[in-house]
Amino acid sequence: MSERTNQATDWQFEQGSPEAYEELFVPVIFSPWADRLMERATIRDDDHVLDVACGTGIVARRVASRVGETGSVVGVDTDEGMLAVATKTATEEGLEIEWREADATELPFADERFNIVLCQQGLPFFDDPVLALEEMRRVVAPGGSVLLNVGRPLEYQPGWEVLSEALSRHIGDEWGAMMHGPFPAWDAAYLQRIAHNAGFDDVSITIDIGSVRFSSVEDFISRQAATSPLAHPIGAASKTARDELIQDVEDKLEDYSDDDGIVFPFESYVMESC
Repeated sequence: MSERTNQATDWQFEQGSPEAYEELFVPVIFSPWADRLMERATIRDDDHVLDVACGTGIVARRVASRVGETGSVVGVDTDEGMLAVATKTATEEGLEIEWREADATELPFADERFNIVLCQQGLPFFDDPVLALEEMRRVVAPGGSVLLNVGRPLEYQPGWEVLSEALSRHIGDEWGAMMHGPFPAWDAAYLQRIAHNAGFDDVSITIDIGSVRFSSVEDFISRQAATSPLAHPIGAASKTARDELIQDVEDKLEDYSDDDGIVFPFESYVMESC
């Protein structure tokens, strides 16, 4: 890849801003993966659907466009800021969605309340994944389904693996280690085991491989920083350190670059109750 000619990016971000998350990360990652999740979910006009760890609500919004007047959609999250953005965005889109501030391990709903329970990339962030799965199973009605996706380990995510290593070298080991959070060292056998421990009798675990594209390496890193705790350490680093970080990632991702920027695989496990 050729040397960069423009270093105009403003690296001063508001750490973990829900607005930045919705604007910068949802379109490139979570919106396409919400569509992939919807391809697997058979949603009918009268379904009652729960989106667990909804964030700014992209999955719930996709569902709301499919259920009819007799159906309903509820999104839950523990982050008040994320829910505020979810509420604002859904209102602007004219969608009827109920938003609740709640923990996945203690869902505030009656047993068998929903036909479908969805969770996009949330399971690794729950304090007790088994308890969260138990709650999802509790609130789904007989004959309904629980469907969720989980990022595969970092070794299957070339873009984030390279970024993790570069962050360790140029920003700090703890920031490189942070990249493991969304991509836990879980395999299909582990997911089967925790699903069984949560009371599921028959669960399908499959691998879904998509891709994610950014206009440049700098775009990739700046979006990652603006939507995570990386905002402060990268923003506080010297220009030399930031330039070296970008160049390092560019060099390592050269095989994933093309005339439109960079593109690399994004792999997830998909867990579905049968």
